[in-house]
Amino acid sequence: MQRKNNLLMPHKKTGFAMIMAIIVIVVISTIMALSLSLTTQTSKQTTDLYLYEQSVLYSKSAAERALLNIAQANPCTVASMNGSYSNGVYTANTSGVYDVNVTINYIYYDDPSTLLINESPCNATALDDYFTVTTPEQSGSVRMDITVTTNEGTEPIRYFRRTIQKL
Repeated sequence: MQRKNNLLMPHKKTGFAMIMAIIVIVVISTIMALSLSLTTQTSKQTTDLYLYEQSVLYSKSAAERALLNIAQANPCTVASMNGSYSNGVYTANTSGVYDVNVTINYIYYDDPSTLLINESPCNATALDDYFTVTTPEQSGSVRMDITVTTNEGTEPIRYFRRTIQKL
């Protein structure tokens, strides 16, 4: 005969192991969902940061290219520069990965005490988009508004830069 020790308490299965297994699965799945969310967010931020940094570098390159175009042309004849950068190569008047628009305004000195009216070289051309300044030391500069846009990332990136360069 078999002797039973649970005469006072009937035998119950509590199911504690099943409850613990469910709790462990819920905790692990929550941690994995959080990890997946952070991974996708980090890769999105990395891509957008890369595109932003490239836009900053291309804006500096566009400023140098605009100064080169100004130096090669007649005074005050370059008013804007439009183009794009794709794979590090600039192409004028096209649309590409990074679209670049440069607007140029010239800064010259007009001395009101002299009899020469409008002695700026910009007056000899059809352009009248220049500013007069009050001292000769400020003369011969150019103000550039540079805009670089790209739609390659998860959201559009637009970088704007305003710079004053000496001619």
